[in-house]
Amino acid sequence: MKTCYLVGIGMGNPDTLTLAGQKAIAAAGQIVGAARMLAAFPDHPGARKALIRAEDIAKAVSDFPGDTAVLLSGDVGFYSGAAKLHALLKDVEVEAIPGISSLSYFCARLHRSYQDVHVVSVHGREANVVGEIQSHKETFLLTGSNFTAAAVCQALTAAGLGKLEVSVGQRLSYPEERIVRGEAEALVDETFDDLAVMLVDNPAPLAWRCGAPSLWDSQLHRGKVPMTKEAVRTLAVARLEVAPAHTVWDVGAGTGSVSCALAMAAYQGQVYAVEREVDAVALIEENRAAFGLSNLHVVLGEAPKALLALPAPDRVFVGGSGGEMEEIFRAALTKNPAVRICLTAVSLESLTQGLRVFEGLGLQNVDVTQLTAAQAKKLGSYHMMLGQNPVYILSGEGQP
Repeated sequence: MKTCYLVGIGMGNPDTLTLAGQKAIAAAGQIVGAARMLAAFPDHPGARKALIRAEDIAKAVSDFPGDTAVLLSGDVGFYSGAAKLHALLKDVEVEAIPGISSLSYFCARLHRSYQDVHVVSVHGREANVVGEIQSHKETFLLTGSNFTAAAVCQALTAAGLGKLEVSVGQRLSYPEERIVRGEAEALVDETFDDLAVMLVDNPAPLAWRCGAPSLWDSQLHRGKVPMTKEAVRTLAVARLEVAPAHTVWDVGAGTGSVSCALAMAAYQGQVYAVEREVDAVALIEENRAAFGLSNLHVVLGEAPKALLALPAPDRVFVGGSGGEMEEIFRAALTKNPAVRICLTAVSLESLTQGLRVFEGLGLQNVDVTQLTAAQAKKLGSYHMMLGQNPVYILSGEGQP
């Protein structure tokens, strides 16, 4: 049976190619890969094909009668095309040969270890970059044309993190290699290659990123806008079962207290706070800024119309519906039939309407909880328990 070698060729400079990689390439009758990778081996005597798409590479391997070496940048196990190729290669023995990754090379150039470094890629994919950096002491970034190194520095500066130390590397291992270090705010106007790498140091990651969000009423700006209280907020977020990468809507966001808690829970995702009152929107912006929640987006508008342009939600919290409860549910279910929705109600009429909408639209696993909370308040030399109005928390989910 013929062999296909998946070879991690390192940074591109032949000096970073391992001895095992050299032997595999020399033994192959055909080399395949991006044109710039093939150019590093001008003296290879065999056939060569400049291909990028995994399907085209797999066909070239299948059509060639002998052994093939597929040249892959960096390491085959680090954001590599090797994973997809493994699934496509049939009737051929596959041997993966690791190489030097951009992470290991860059950290070596910086004289840094990398066992505790958090890795994020925005090369051809979406990520809440600022949130990831806020969450970790050391973050390594693979940038791309959609989010360049300069754009990352701009986003950090806009989020109040402009003083963080940043290291940027481009054209690593080549004679024109460039490594720049400085504070993020000092690098916003620098020009970097699209495929640069970054290492960002954050000596004080936000504590709530490390576990379940804890958000006290006393921490929030509230003005005269109604606010979902702490106990209700905590249970509502728990009922939604928010995952870190979820997209979440908060409809009728008020002060943004629930929006902030959701953004803390979905720190790798995006949260959209929809509110029709201008004064309330200003409060949401204040609370967003106070917690550095770059993944919280404030939308001024009235639901359901304001929901039409939003991305499909994984979770929806409805704190206020303005009489449009069923239409709000329909808007969410249209974008994601499996969406999970949580609703709070303080009146029996709202409770009745909520149950009717949950059942009428066929939501599953509907749960209703009545929460009556009391909080201690010091009066003179005594602590008195002051009760809050009972609140109904309804939750359920659509069908995939």
